[in-house]
Amino acid sequence: MLLGRLFTIIFYEDRNFQGRSYECMSDCSDMHSYMSRCHSCRVESGCFMVYDRPNYMGNQYFMRRGEYADYMSMMGWNDCIRSCRMIPMYRGSYRMRIYERENFGGQMYEMMDDCDSIMDRYHMSNCMSCHVMDGHWLMYEQPHYRGRMMYLRPGEYRNFMNMGMSGMRFMSMRRIMDSWY
Repeated sequence: MLLGRLFTIIFYEDRNFQGRSYECMSDCSDMHSYMSRCHSCRVESGCFMVYDRPNYMGNQYFMRRGEYADYMSMMGWNDCIRSCRMIPMYRGSYRMRIYERENFGGQMYEMMDDCDSIMDRYHMSNCMSCHVMDGHWLMYEQPHYRGRMMYLRPGEYRNFMNMGMSGMRFMSMRRIMDSWY
């Protein structure tokens, strides 16, 4: 069940919430027309994914309520936040099937909770596709929820490499819980 609620993130051109700002309360596929650079932001409510390329592509970073006075340095990015996506609050069951190979091939495991290491839990060295049946998830490049990440909402993800994630191996998964909002 999705719960409607007003979410707000404010982007600032300079560090420490200085310079021009852009307030966003929904998805924005291309922020470049609103601001040329971004060095800090404030998430007033909700959770968002920010991307370094337009149309929700490229490197992703999860942001929940709080102040990020110099988040660009924290993430190791330059000044190129180009899109953001609001993550709706969700209360309900979580279910996802992960597959060893693209197009749902190889070993398959069904998950309903967080997994800090697919290698330790399933003896699986790679996850190349998945089907999210319920809930919103974050997948991480390294075990123990570290490294680059990718946001997944309900749907089929047949090949992560075709999604601009070539070279990434997903080794841990975490549910986006309503307590994070």
